[in-house]
Amino acid sequence: MTGPDPAAPGDATAPDGTAPDEHPAKESSAEETEEHDQPQDAWAARRDLVDHSPRTMKVGSHAAFGGGYIAGDQHGVSGGRVTGDVVMGSKTVHHWTFPGLSTAASASGEIPPATLTRLAATFVTADDAFGDLVERLRRERVLVLSGARFSGRRTAALMLLHRLGAAPVIALDRATTPGSLADAFTARDDTPDGTTDRTTDRTGAARGYVLCDLETRRGSALRETHLLGAADRLAEQNAYAVITVGPTAVLEDDVFPFAWRPPATEDVLAAHLRVRAGEDAVPRLLGLPAVKEFLDHGHQLREVAAFAQLLGRYNAGGATEQEVAAFSLVSLENQVREWFEEDETTVHLRDKAFLIALAAFDDGPYALTAELGDRLYDFLQQTQNRSLAADIPVFGTHIGKRLQLARARLSEGEEHTEWGPVTQTKAAFHDERASLVLLREVWTGHPSARPALIQWLRRLADDGRPLVRTRAASTVAVLARTDLPSAMALVIEVWARSKRFRHRLVAVNSLTLAHHIGTPNVPRILDTWSAAEDRRLRWVAVRAYALIGPERPAQALAALRAAARELYRHAGDPDDFDVETAGELADAVVLLLLSPASSEVLDDLRAHLDDDRAVHDLAVGGFISACGRTQDDERHGVPLVLDWYARAATDENRAADGIAHLWREALDDPHHTTSALTAMRAWVLAADRSTTVEWALAALLPRLVTTPTEHQRLSHLLRTMPGEDGNPPPEVAARLLGTLPPR
Repeated sequence: MTGPDPAAPGDATAPDGTAPDEHPAKESSAEETEEHDQPQDAWAARRDLVDHSPRTMKVGSHAAFGGGYIAGDQHGVSGGRVTGDVVMGSKTVHHWTFPGLSTAASASGEIPPATLTRLAATFVTADDAFGDLVERLRRERVLVLSGARFSGRRTAALMLLHRLGAAPVIALDRATTPGSLADAFTARDDTPDGTTDRTTDRTGAARGYVLCDLETRRGSALRETHLLGAADRLAEQNAYAVITVGPTAVLEDDVFPFAWRPPATEDVLAAHLRVRAGEDAVPRLLGLPAVKEFLDHGHQLREVAAFAQLLGRYNAGGATEQEVAAFSLVSLENQVREWFEEDETTVHLRDKAFLIALAAFDDGPYALTAELGDRLYDFLQQTQNRSLAADIPVFGTHIGKRLQLARARLSEGEEHTEWGPVTQTKAAFHDERASLVLLREVWTGHPSARPALIQWLRRLADDGRPLVRTRAASTVAVLARTDLPSAMALVIEVWARSKRFRHRLVAVNSLTLAHHIGTPNVPRILDTWSAAEDRRLRWVAVRAYALIGPERPAQALAALRAAARELYRHAGDPDDFDVETAGELADAVVLLLLSPASSEVLDDLRAHLDDDRAVHDLAVGGFISACGRTQDDERHGVPLVLDWYARAATDENRAADGIAHLWREALDDPHHTTSALTAMRAWVLAADRSTTVEWALAALLPRLVTTPTEHQRLSHLLRTMPGEDGNPPPEVAARLLGTLPPR
């Protein structure tokens, strides 16, 4: 499907909630939009949903959505489960602290010796390079450590000084600039009241300095001359210093920081547990399922340390299993809340927009996520201050910095497109639960962001890329699971009532995904819409029935039959007959027949085949359409229904009888004979290319002949059908003719 330029500006919606098509984008006329907007084939639409739904809602081979972190029987977004002092899914949170370990000290002061001793007891390194680093510091006097936030770089700096025996260790004010670095390393015997502090006069001991998160910027870079001057000053007073910087610090080319990488979280946790619970308890605690799950989610070292505290209490009987099991998700919720509660000096509005976009496009192409994140930033800036235009730098955005903030990673992977799979650079949270937790937090914790978020989602629904539209639907599904009334009124119903099929399809996918992640009342919504006066709502309901029907086939087919009967009430009035919904009803039967619930669907269709004309046409028309579907949608692929018949006949399954029965009904019905013969002709052409198909068709054809009329109809087809593209009749037709029983 084509659509307006996804990158072009325009009014995707209005604050009053009017449908997007009532405020067409400025770059295209309504007539142009209507001309190109056609309903996407239901089979292709389902394939897009399978290909592009996020990993937490992935449609599997059984049309089931997995990874239900929002399902009611799991900890997480669904909420309501009380675990100790933590109510999962609510606004009740669990906080922890790190005594003496502020990562951003605002003033200078001595690190307590007890803190250094405690850190040394649990400190581990990723490799043997730490000893070499100690010797480098001994030689050079000053060392620069570069690392991501919460990677343990500050603890490593303190431990380097501790290994050298430095005492006291002074934490310097972060306001220290590169140019004033040497002046910061002065004797600190004088206290603020003017007296002399003799407690820091450690005879023979080298003094230590640590400067965390040195602030650098263009025009104030850290230069080699700064370090040389600092080293001279440190040598004069027998002192050492370690400076930590972030990965995006502005450094001159002749400054070579050591890239600090955190050790394995399991090693850090084990070290903490040895101190808190004793050596003997470590294997047992590490073997707990909740501990293994925690380690699998890529937590930061500060969270590992806090978890060790909790496990220490659990080992002593002071904490419950529920608290241990809940800790991983609670720490994730606290991280998400921290992102959005911090002011823009810490997390810029553009970074917050990127985090939301990453939640919507988790494990999707990075470039697409960044592009759409900037569009969301524009909408958020309009909400925050309409007088300011969003300041989006065209170049200079640091991918690494963004991903470190988001606790995400880059990887190469295949992405499905209408032209086949292509390799893309993808961005994904380390913890796959993050997207669900983040979207819930933004929607419920920050209602002021809703207008911008809704405007953004409606723009995504108008995008020409199936991936973008599917992720708009999956995002709304999470919002619906969190707050169904608001999501319905503000987003889903607006799409469902839109003139544009594209918007209605996003509504279908939103409801489908919402249902599969445990949102209540979706079937009730569809039941209501299937009988609505608004044809658009009926269209949405029928499409959604086809997607959620495999898990409740009897209810879905009952609803489809009711819709068909309602449709046929207007069969005599061409102006009133809803052709769109009629086609959707047939397509819904196709999807249900070829779903994991195929046997139940086939039995149900056969049982109600003679109820009335509307139901009969629904069943037969849907069955014939299903016969036209092939494996992988290949033009001459194996017909799916024929393959189903072959397996059922081999296993002596009653589905073989049902397929043969529906074929006879289709061929005998004057309203459907022509389309049924067309489908059979396609099967014969497929048999001409595949021995497997030929054998299956040879087994089926005799069961379709129970009367002279049936024999005459099929024999005439096989004797007279042309080959493909006007070629002579295929040789297989003559062989298949021989399988028909004589009449």
